[in-house]
Amino acid sequence: MKSKHFAAAAAVLALSSFVPTRAAAANSTIPSIPTGSLTAYPTEVQTGSKPTLTWNISYPSVVKTFLTITNGTGVTGAVGATVTPTQNLICDIRILGAGVTTQNSNGTINYIETAGKIRYNGSSSWTTIFDGKQTDSIVQTQGIIKTLNVTSGQAMNFGGQYYYNGSWFTFFNSTNGSNVQTLVSGDACPSYIPAYNAPSLETFLKPYLDASNKVRIGPMDVVVFMELTHTDKTNPGYDFQDLVLLLTFRTP
Repeated sequence: MKSKHFAAAAAVLALSSFVPTRAAAANSTIPSIPTGSLTAYPTEVQTGSKPTLTWNISYPSVVKTFLTITNGTGVTGAVGATVTPTQNLICDIRILGAGVTTQNSNGTINYIETAGKIRYNGSSSWTTIFDGKQTDSIVQTQGIIKTLNVTSGQAMNFGGQYYYNGSWFTFFNSTNGSNVQTLVSGDACPSYIPAYNAPSLETFLKPYLDASNKVRIGPMDVVVFMELTHTDKTNPGYDFQDLVLLLTFRTP
């Protein structure tokens, strides 16, 4: 949790169909495996006869089959945060953590109001999907804050900002710089996101990273990390833990 106005302290978007708890994320199978069944007809045959065997195999979905992730200028393969579905999908959005804070003189922490926004389906305006604090029950339970029907070929952009002393501070988003980044399962975290065992890693993020500091979420999940208090990449506070969203995609 941290804020650029106060002593450093520290505080990320994704996609999958699991119960919104940290334990569920920790139990996700990565990579997921095919499932299926084998049936025989008839079930009883005479000696010398052969039954007909039928396989039914379901292969797991992989999110990059259904969308592309690009940077703000539309370049694929670069670190990016713009998500564009390649077919019509349903997207459930959760807040994993909202960690902009201030620190009192006695060492206690105050969580600061933070807003998360989205622009999607060709709209030119931003829609607020979250306006609250880390202490809100919807964040603590990692419940769904918004379910959207998203359109094929229409970019989804994400952003956030915090409110302090009567003012909203800089609105960082996936179209105006590198303070918003999006990763999928198996992606290695950028070096400025604290390592799995680092003291500065927020507890709400740990279940979603593995010991090698790779993202550990469901195969149809996307996680969006936001840095809202710093722009200097050499500052220890530049750690992308100020607002974290988990996007879960599914077909209609």
